[in-house]
Amino acid sequence: MKDAQSYHELLPHLFRQEYAKMTAVLCRHFGLKHIEIAEDIASDTFLKASEHWAINGVPENPTAWLYTVAKNRAKDYFKRLSVYERQVINEIVADNIQGEYDFELDGPALADSQLAMIFAVCNPANSSASQISLALQILCGFSVEEIANAFLAKPETIKKRLLRARANLRNDNFRLTIGNETDIHPRMDNVLKTLYLLFNEGYFSKTNNQHIRKELCSEAIRLTLLLTEHPLTHTAQTYALLALMCFQSSRLQARASDKGETILFEAQDRNLWDQSLIQRGNYYLIKATDGNEVSKYHLEAGIAYWHTTPIDENKWQHILQLYNQLMLIEYAPMTALNRAFAFAKVYGNEKGIHEAEKLKLTENAYYHGLLGYLYAPIKTDQAIHHYRRAVQLTKSKMEKLTIEKELQRLIS
Repeated sequence: MKDAQSYHELLPHLFRQEYAKMTAVLCRHFGLKHIEIAEDIASDTFLKASEHWAINGVPENPTAWLYTVAKNRAKDYFKRLSVYERQVINEIVADNIQGEYDFELDGPALADSQLAMIFAVCNPANSSASQISLALQILCGFSVEEIANAFLAKPETIKKRLLRARANLRNDNFRLTIGNETDIHPRMDNVLKTLYLLFNEGYFSKTNNQHIRKELCSEAIRLTLLLTEHPLTHTAQTYALLALMCFQSSRLQARASDKGETILFEAQDRNLWDQSLIQRGNYYLIKATDGNEVSKYHLEAGIAYWHTTPIDENKWQHILQLYNQLMLIEYAPMTALNRAFAFAKVYGNEKGIHEAEKLKLTENAYYHGLLGYLYAPIKTDQAIHHYRRAVQLTKSKMEKLTIEKELQRLIS
């Protein structure tokens, strides 16, 4: 056994990493109709771990311990509750699904379970927003608040969306197996978008007073890697998304100070950039360009690539051109603001201010943060005004600290 105190740090990490895997494996036996049973057993397993490890310490192989407990609790569940013996086990036998709960901790069975679950929750019977919300909750462990922030929606709206989506999921006959391309294709876009949102929440978190949540970035990369390893899902868009994640992750160590304050791109210590991740990003970006397809993930990966290259006189021109293309494919407020920043880098702050102000995103904290940055060397009073407005609008404690630091620099 390891130190009993260490479980406080380890258990949240394992929960984020293993809960969705455990639920997926259980659902291969229960079926989606009984997904709540799988989730309850998985939750109960982690509750048991928190109690047992606090007294006895962390076992030598904590992951194996969790799956052993989950398997035993699944067996006990059916022994104790006769109603579920009639309603669930009979269905399992009728469907010729294995009745023994042998959980593999790695290898094809576990990967297939997770991959199948991803596509199961991204069901075309639900709206696109509902599919993604459900996937973020079941696969990624997002709270209602986190999903609401990802969609810029109210928590109550998300709660109702999730209730409807879960009802449709239970009533659907989709089996947790990866079938042919006809089954995969209509779900693929939302699968990729879900993983994209998961990574973004880790890279630029809006919740829990954290600016960066590395465990979410790692989980998004791990799930996207699963897609690249399956013959029906290793598409050009998948590789482009993975390249984007690698490029962005390479700079995580340099993006925040020891106090958690944001370090802007130009002030980052490039010695802290992970060159191995940059190389992997280059590899996956080349894989993504084998065909003629150009998706938003290709363009964003291209932008991230230029951010990781040595500075040259054409760097920001390349980035601006990619943002111009991205705006044509899919408009988003953050894309427009990032384009305005790149525009300022190419044509100067005054023209950049003009581009940004045309957007009129007056209730957006990033809009005012950008204008504060662009006005700072030109009109200090305007910069202070916009920074103060950004502080009022942002929900992130870390962002407030960063902006207030800039304010103090201008005022003093």
